[in-house]
Amino acid sequence: MNTIKVSLAFAQMSDADLSAFTQNVIDSLTGNAGFPTPAVSEANLTTALTAFDDALAAAAQGRPQETAAKNTARAALVALLRQEAYYVQSAASDDLAKLLSSGFNRISTNRAQSQLVVPVIVGIDNEMSTQLVVHLQPVANARAYEAQVKNGTGGFQPAGTFTQARRLVLTGLTPGQTYTVQARAVGGSTGYSDWSDPVSHMAM
Repeated sequence: MNTIKVSLAFAQMSDADLSAFTQNVIDSLTGNAGFPTPAVSEANLTTALTAFDDALAAAAQGRPQETAAKNTARAALVALLRQEAYYVQSAASDDLAKLLSSGFNRISTNRAQSQLVVPVIVGIDNEMSTQLVVHLQPVANARAYEAQVKNGTGGFQPAGTFTQARRLVLTGLTPGQTYTVQARAVGGSTGYSDWSDPVSHMAM
C-alpha cells in the first residue's frame, strides 16, 4: 500500500489556477519516461483544458448559460485530472521525486501541521515597461501568493500579495535593471510556505 498519496486538492482551486495547474501537468507528463502510459492522453487532457478555457472566457459575460457551460467543462476537466492522479499515484509508488515530476502534488498522511508546498516560478515576462509578470505553479490549499524582489546586492523588498498563481504583476520597477524575484504561498495550517528559488529577470 502506498504511503505517498497524490493530492486531489486541485478540485478546489480557482478557475484560473486550475487552468494553470492542468497545463503544468500536461507539460510535466509529456515525454516523462516515468509515466509512459497515462490514463488520460495528452491530447484528451489538452482538449478538455481548451474547452474549459474557452468556456471560462465566455462566462466572463456573466450570462447564466455561459456560466453553466463553464461549470460543466470544469467538472469534465476535474474528472480527467482525477483519473490521471490515480494513475500517477500507482505508477510512482512511493517515489516522491517521481510523483512530483508529474506536476501533481502529494498529500501528507501526517495529522500534524504541514507546511504548504513551495511554489515554483515557471516564467517571468515583460508585458509593460516598469513591470514584470511572474507565473507560478499553483499550490494546493494556497489562498494567495506573496512576492518579494531585490535589485543588486540589497535586501529583498515586499512586492505585493496576489490571488492568482498564474499572474503576479510586479510594478514600479526601473527599466534596464535586473531584479531577483521570489514567491511564497499563503494559507494552509502553518500560514506560509518557504520562499521559492530565486529567479532573475530584467525589467524593460
